[in-house]
Amino acid sequence: MLLHNRFRPFGALLAGVIAGLAINVAYADGFAVVTNNNDSGSGSLREALEVQQANVVFIPRRIGDINITDTLEYSATSPLVIFGTGQKVSTLHNVTLLAITQGADLNVSNLNFAGPGGFSILNRGDQGSIPAGKGIFVDVRDDQTGTVNVVLNKVSVFGVANHGIHISDCSLADDCGGGSSGGGEGSPASIALICNQCRVENAGNGKFDADGLRIDDRGDGDISAFFKDSTFTHVGADGVELDEGNDGSIFLKTVRTDFSDNGGYCDPDILGPFVPTPDEAEFDESEMVTVAEIPGPVTGSPDDSCIEYAVDEYDSGFVEAYEFAIDLDDGIDLDEAGEGSLWASMINTTINGNLDEGVDFDEADAGDIVASFVRTRATGNNDDGFKLSEEDGGNVYGDVRRSRAADNGGKGFVFEEADDGDLTVSVRGSSTSNNDDSDDTGIEAVQEDDGAGTLRVRSSNIADGIDLDGVEQI
Repeated sequence: MLLHNRFRPFGALLAGVIAGLAINVAYADGFAVVTNNNDSGSGSLREALEVQQANVVFIPRRIGDINITDTLEYSATSPLVIFGTGQKVSTLHNVTLLAITQGADLNVSNLNFAGPGGFSILNRGDQGSIPAGKGIFVDVRDDQTGTVNVVLNKVSVFGVANHGIHISDCSLADDCGGGSSGGGEGSPASIALICNQCRVENAGNGKFDADGLRIDDRGDGDISAFFKDSTFTHVGADGVELDEGNDGSIFLKTVRTDFSDNGGYCDPDILGPFVPTPDEAEFDESEMVTVAEIPGPVTGSPDDSCIEYAVDEYDSGFVEAYEFAIDLDDGIDLDEAGEGSLWASMINTTINGNLDEGVDFDEADAGDIVASFVRTRATGNNDDGFKLSEEDGGNVYGDVRRSRAADNGGKGFVFEEADDGDLTVSVRGSSTSNNDDSDDTGIEAVQEDDGAGTLRVRSSNIADGIDLDGVEQI
């Protein structure tokens, strides 16, 4: 009962966030009806957004698909609402399709966005002077306050080289980085997103670390995201990445959503020949191996950013170990650093066939991880099916009900607390099998420091076993 109570505030918090996402539109700012599917000129979508700066735009059903040669840009600060009726906004060029450049609230319905497609690590979109194009880009102002609201209903994004959907509150733009190692600064504003019947497919395959949907927040605000009946598949990097790098929390809820077959931009078949052999080694200090005697960082591959390189040294300066690894990505990746917690609820969600972890939640600094998985399954991912890692003094609360982790290259479920916080996990009516090559790791629960750790498993079939470290099974 105590664990169940931990999840009660999350439901109330997220309900309030969703209720607050209704965008209040001042119709006096301008209403426009698109009368043709021209790229520009009178009656076009571009004229409505860029010339009139109408904040309510309607595209009637009789208007066909709209082909553009460069970005549709909305530079006003008034909330923008676009009502489509199933049209496709497409381009044959490597450009962003829709850019909201001054942090305006955005509400788009019944509209599809399509880039030229055909991108890969061998056909990159980030070459030359033009940056890789995105589907929808919302750029938050440096001085913005309150909440930036984005509502996407029946919106699809296909075939863009960069992020399919990107909301950025980061001064470094695409160089913002991820997790606790990310840099940049942001505004005090929070970011709130609803994706209902969204589909992002074959995006992010033309640039390193380009996700299906990415939110970067480097200020003090929260990230709140609600996904329902949506799919994020065949993305070059993470299907979805939410990255909160300063004070503020992440609130996530997914319902009937699919995060599958993502993370393959750094294609191992292509990059494998560029990785030195052996790809890792350890040395005794007495061997006195210097950095000059081991392989250096990889150069000359199709994208050197894809090949990670790490060297550990003894205090004497001699090499202790080195390792190379190809940087693959996840189905859904949440990183919360700074003051704040990570709250997540995933219901009837599918996370299959991703090239790294299926679910990867990381929380650093002060704050907890509170995560619930209900009727959710992770199968066939190259690494762990579900991984929750708390790096500092916060607590980990996990609730797994009627969920499954099977045939993953790593472990089925991983719950880690690395400092003084407690770890409390409940698993009911769930199953694991054939994870980590059947190496007895259906569930791994670790509490590494002074906190307490408990795991309760009821009415479940953990066929490949439980591995505990500093955790008591009750």
